[in-house]
Amino acid sequence: MRKHLWLVGWLACGANWVAAAEPVTLENYEAPTANVKDEPLAQEFSLEKAAHFLDSASLEWHSSRGCFACHTGYAYLTARPFVDANAPAHKTIRAAAEDLVEKRWADPEKGPRWDTEVIVTAWALAFNDSMTTKTLHPLTKTALDRMWTVQREDGGFDWIKCGWPPSELDDEYGAVLALIAVGVAPDNYRDSEPAQAGIKKIQAYLEKNPLPSLHHKTMLVWADSYLPQLLTDEQSQAIVNELLAKQLPDGGWSAATLGDWKRGDDTPQQFDVSDGFGTGYAVYILRKAGIAAEDLRIQKGVAWLKSNQRESGRWFARSVFKDSKHYLTHNATAFAIMALGECGELPTKVAAK
Repeated sequence: MRKHLWLVGWLACGANWVAAAEPVTLENYEAPTANVKDEPLAQEFSLEKAAHFLDSASLEWHSSRGCFACHTGYAYLTARPFVDANAPAHKTIRAAAEDLVEKRWADPEKGPRWDTEVIVTAWALAFNDSMTTKTLHPLTKTALDRMWTVQREDGGFDWIKCGWPPSELDDEYGAVLALIAVGVAPDNYRDSEPAQAGIKKIQAYLEKNPLPSLHHKTMLVWADSYLPQLLTDEQSQAIVNELLAKQLPDGGWSAATLGDWKRGDDTPQQFDVSDGFGTGYAVYILRKAGIAAEDLRIQKGVAWLKSNQRESGRWFARSVFKDSKHYLTHNATAFAIMALGECGELPTKVAAK
């Protein structure tokens, strides 16, 4: 009898373990809890929990809203391949982005919701291609080519302006993101005639419209890692030095220090509190700028990331606009994974099959 009870208990534990290890899908996902600053820290770093949060947050957004967001679905496509591109959730979100290009955009009665959607979709698909198949997917090329059809004569783009920093705020963000999209795209898309013409127009636009924040300047350093003609060595180093100067004593960075952004709820920014977005983004950019992973400043940032993950797997980041949903946390978790990946702190990523 005791042996029978032991076997039943063992099988029950085994079933729970299998359930816990089951991949997250549209059929079984559970919406993540709210992003809150007082969620307890994890006892130890867990890549599995981070991936689970990213999967769940992206599937929930896709399922409940049927659209993409800069901080969730698009960020997910850049970060998830650092863990495993064969995850069912990743395949679902990637397919949704492809459907956007192939079906909605091709429908003359629908088309892209905004010009912003064209640019950010091209960026996410191009980055995803570079991390997975390393080949330019035909639909990615379609998105990139369409990007030039919405470029203005002055070289800029009409970007969505909701007043939500750092991404939904100004046209300059869209211009630099377009450069990153072109630069990261596989198969030397940057050398194509449309891309070369578009790059030159963006450069002319940026010469007349200086980037308004350190965040956007560091994005240009990111773009320059693919398109070295964008910045001189002196210009790039000056931006890197400015970013390094923002590192806090605990090794992290605060997202609020990346721009002169006014909060919509009239509360003060927290310049002296490290967060997941500020730290993950800064470490990732510094690595793209060529700072060695062994550099003490990078290592301090890595240590902060590994010791400040929350129990759910996410990295919290207070919104730099309003104390509400704190969706910057989703972007923070994506950049934390990307930063750790660029520093060699993750297992070898698995490309999509």
